[in-house]
Amino acid sequence: MTRLGGWFATRLEERIRIEPEIFTADVAVPVPLHPARQRERGYNQAELIARPLARKLKLPLGACLLVRTKPRPPRLLLSRRERWHTVRGAYEIRKGARVDNLRVLLIDDVFTTGATLDACARALKQAGAKSVTGLTVARVLSRGTAFSVSESKTDTNRQAAQSI
Repeated sequence: MTRLGGWFATRLEERIRIEPEIFTADVAVPVPLHPARQRERGYNQAELIARPLARKLKLPLGACLLVRTKPRPPRLLLSRRERWHTVRGAYEIRKGARVDNLRVLLIDDVFTTGATLDACARALKQAGAKSVTGLTVARVLSRGTAFSVSESKTDTNRQAAQSI
């Protein structure tokens, strides 16, 4: 699993090097799992990607800055509305952690609706982060959404980065 995390980190680093001004950061923060989910799974996939990416970018890893306080519902498939509802207020800054004036690179594995990145970004901004830029390995396309290989990767990533 960690070799795959390193492979994804390399791909993300390549993407960042194309437009570094979009991804300027002081710290790399993986989206955390709820502690019960982390124990059940044994690892956090976002952290397995964020750890080698932070190393490649020469950024500190802020894996302990953000915590998930509300567990994910047991249902696997959630509607768009349910996703937004279940993560609202589900993330907080760890007691004693400081993010004042930091530019945060928030890393997750998959962008589905944007609800998770939004909830994490809100918690970080409320705690004083200067900016939060989201970065994911993949995104889910909604039904009926066409994806073209010729679609501008720059435009796609700029939209994702700016949506937060």
